[in-house]
Amino acid sequence: MGWWQVNADTLAGSRFVISPLAEATACLKVLERGRAAHPGERAWLDTYLPAYLGRKARHPITALLIRAALGPTWNATFLTPTPTTEKEQVFDAEVARLRDTPAETARTDLTVSLNGPLPAELHRSDLPQRAADLVEWVWRHTVLPDWPRRRRIIEADVVARTAQWGEGGWASALADMRTGMRWLGQSRLQVTARDHPSREISGAQLMFVPVTPQQSWVSWQSRRYAVVYPCSGVLAEAERTPVPEPLRALLGPVRARVLVLLDDPKSTTHLVALTGHGLGSVGRHLKVLLDARLVQRRRVGRSVLYCRTEAGEALVRAQKDA
Repeated sequence: MGWWQVNADTLAGSRFVISPLAEATACLKVLERGRAAHPGERAWLDTYLPAYLGRKARHPITALLIRAALGPTWNATFLTPTPTTEKEQVFDAEVARLRDTPAETARTDLTVSLNGPLPAELHRSDLPQRAADLVEWVWRHTVLPDWPRRRRIIEADVVARTAQWGEGGWASALADMRTGMRWLGQSRLQVTARDHPSREISGAQLMFVPVTPQQSWVSWQSRRYAVVYPCSGVLAEAERTPVPEPLRALLGPVRARVLVLLDDPKSTTHLVALTGHGLGSVGRHLKVLLDARLVQRRRVGRSVLYCRTEAGEALVRAQKDA
């Protein structure tokens, strides 16, 4: 297994980072593999895969480059640069760093991802430019139109992880972040179940980067380390959960949405992230639902969580079954 040795200062200074480049790269991996993790992703893949395949057919060198960069066990490091420590990254700045990678660095990274020699066609100087152009195409054409919704899911995941940390510590917050990742104790964070050398990162900057596709990787650059992980499936499904039209007519669209989302306990901040509505608006709708005894609230640690009452459950179930 591969694990990182951390200290209290590293954990205390760790942060969640929103990275449009990581989101675009995760979507690139879905397009390249052509496999969807859930029905919503299947619909997205069906929409954009033909254009992606058409672009690869027009750019065979780039197609070969991406196959090599997304190797059997390891991504080419230059394709997944570690974010800076700003809470929210800017895509143009991120992709510029990818584009500015020295050609020799890119070729060296590709031999690692391939676990073997580089094909003759890839002995060229424009590999970083080609990779950046493709990731930018994925961002502009397949991610940006849906970025507000994806960002809400990411923000909701950050809220949920922060609450987990507050209630159960790092072991709870990191346990299901990505496959093979868990807190081992004794200042050791296992980041993969695969056999990789351990790394001493005490005093380094540690970042957690959520993405909406079911993709994950780790990266490091100088003294910055990042774990890119998929948002909770529960959150992703909640964002796509349909609101029955009769319930919308009865309660209003926002209030009905809030009630449907409360199939498991959520905080006000969590609901704000998922709905895209302001704190005051969500708070007013929750008060109406509380007064109608359709939801209830309880305090868990420092958080106040809301969930449906039996009456709220019966109302939502009746509309779904209608």
